[in-house]
Amino acid sequence: MTTEHSEHIVKSFDDQLTELSQTIARMGGLAESQLSSSMDALVKRDSDLASRVLHADNRLDDMESEIEHMAVRLLALRQPVASDLREVIAAFKMASDTERIGDYAVNVAKRALALNQLPPLPAMSAVPRMARLVQSIVKDTFDAYVERDADKALDVWHRDAEVDEIYTSLFRELLTYMMEDPRSITPGTHLLFIAKNIERIGDHATNIAETIYYLVTGYQIEGGRPKGDTSSYEIGPQPGDNGTGTDGTDSERDS
Repeated sequence: MTTEHSEHIVKSFDDQLTELSQTIARMGGLAESQLSSSMDALVKRDSDLASRVLHADNRLDDMESEIEHMAVRLLALRQPVASDLREVIAAFKMASDTERIGDYAVNVAKRALALNQLPPLPAMSAVPRMARLVQSIVKDTFDAYVERDADKALDVWHRDAEVDEIYTSLFRELLTYMMEDPRSITPGTHLLFIAKNIERIGDHATNIAETIYYLVTGYQIEGGRPKGDTSSYEIGPQPGDNGTGTDGTDSERDS
């Protein structure tokens, strides 16, 4: 094999890895946009915007399939090793977590459509505050990927506990409203589902941060993930629980 041909193969492989990375980044940007739009639809009571979020969901599904196809081809044809192999494995995992972020954003939009038909609850103000934190986490996560910044990914990993603490506080507040005023049960239930979906988005962003840390360093983050959600210990089944474990809102994926 000539040197020129070898260089061509190496450049082609590098170009394919770059394309894979860029597609992941675009997918992350779309997921960020979906989350932002779903929260705007909720806060502004904009049903048209919520509907647009629902109709845009297929794009994330298509991008996940595209990334998986690219990754499989790279594994089969290039047989990457070391950091190149981590790049391909990371793409697989990140595409799945990013698609789930989009699914949860769609769930928020669906609940926003229902809530827009009901009077707002006073506890509503806490939901956007939680969403803003999660939005910043999602943005920083994909910034860490683009920049290949392990320290930023580790910072995201630690911030998930704050999301859990806000969720637990909001959970208690909404239960109080629902017990004191039966008229708040329907909107309160919708908000509980929304809050849980937002909390799960934070979890998936944390999954991505762990993947990025491994991609950059070659090592897993040491220690258990910090968690601040204690709501599951305070009451029985949570919104979306399906009896299969603590990952409650997966049952709302296609709700």
